[in-house]
Amino acid sequence: MAFFSFLLGNFRWLSVGILLTFLSSFGQTFFISIFSGEIRETFSLSHGAWGGIYTLGTGASAAVMLWSGALTDLYRTRVLSVIVLLALASACLAMALNPWAAMLPFVIFALRLCGQGMMSHLAVVSMSRWFIASRGRALSIAGLGIALGEAVLPVSFVSLLLIVDWRWLWVIVAGVSVVAIPVIVVLLMQERTPQSHAETDISYGMDKRHWTRMEALRHPLFWFMVPAILGPAAFGTAFFFQQVHFATVKGWAHFDLVALFPIYTAVTFGAMLLSGWMLDKFGTARLIPWFQLPAVLAFAIYCFSESLSTTLIGLLCMALTTGANNTLPNAFWAEFYGTRNLGAIKATAAAVMVLGSALGPGITGGLIDFGVGIEMQYLGVAGYFIAATVFMVIGVGRYGGRL
Repeated sequence: MAFFSFLLGNFRWLSVGILLTFLSSFGQTFFISIFSGEIRETFSLSHGAWGGIYTLGTGASAAVMLWSGALTDLYRTRVLSVIVLLALASACLAMALNPWAAMLPFVIFALRLCGQGMMSHLAVVSMSRWFIASRGRALSIAGLGIALGEAVLPVSFVSLLLIVDWRWLWVIVAGVSVVAIPVIVVLLMQERTPQSHAETDISYGMDKRHWTRMEALRHPLFWFMVPAILGPAAFGTAFFFQQVHFATVKGWAHFDLVALFPIYTAVTFGAMLLSGWMLDKFGTARLIPWFQLPAVLAFAIYCFSESLSTTLIGLLCMALTTGANNTLPNAFWAEFYGTRNLGAIKATAAAVMVLGSALGPGITGGLIDFGVGIEMQYLGVAGYFIAATVFMVIGVGRYGGRL
């Protein structure tokens, strides 16, 4: 009953979080990669060239996130969301109308900055500020938007590609982004916290104080967390980016692989809810060091699997890490560094995340061109997640007592 009361009492603001994360789908790799085959064919690009373009555009968006993400400390969500959605709609139209391969890095830059970067960032910072005691639940519920996008959009748009030109689909997406603007404006006519930047609306971090971005960057714990921030973004992105190639290597139809994604999404959402509940009950410090262990098993399975049923087990393991990744790291910054400068600190973490999502496709695409198979690459990724877990255990174990 308490959970449903929480939903009903905060429906307006939780709906904003869900809508923002869903709309971020249009700049997420799992959506853009649906069109990888059409883009590569239209512009005559190799795997390495397309991966390099994606890395260049996404890397540039990561750099700009350091500045744009900090705007959430200065402006309210109802203002920034309108601006970002207009920019996202323009980026979608640019993808639909662009005739030159040379413009692709700029289009990818705009899609990644506005979609994956700012829309997700707005949702996370808003939930972290608007909710304190129930922050875990709020973050997990807001994550329903991205889970819904992962469940519905790949299957829908892969099917639509059979009957609609891929460029027209981007026009439709631009229209959806524009239509969402008045919905968000209406929902945020009443803010949950009218003085959302007031001194009284606070949640302290380590040593019972608020940390600035520069103080966080000088603190060793931030750098112990960097591999964990980078990993899911880099290699989760790489998996979805290379989904067409992965299916080809395994000898499966692309649609058969994509048909498993709704199951992955359902488990991801369940993991988000569970991790949100556990976060509110046990705190971030006890949970976060271990949340990437399922990803170790997932990528090892991707390496050795020979059937879709075995790959589904890998997807379920990856879903556990993905779901927890939507709540635990986002709550980590507020819990360890406070909320006064959360926008700037979270923007730095978001820039690292976006950088990771830039590196993953570029590295995997380049290695494919150099003859390193995707299966062997995924075995190396499993080793990476083991190392990231060790770093988190050391860092949180050393500094968690200062909360």
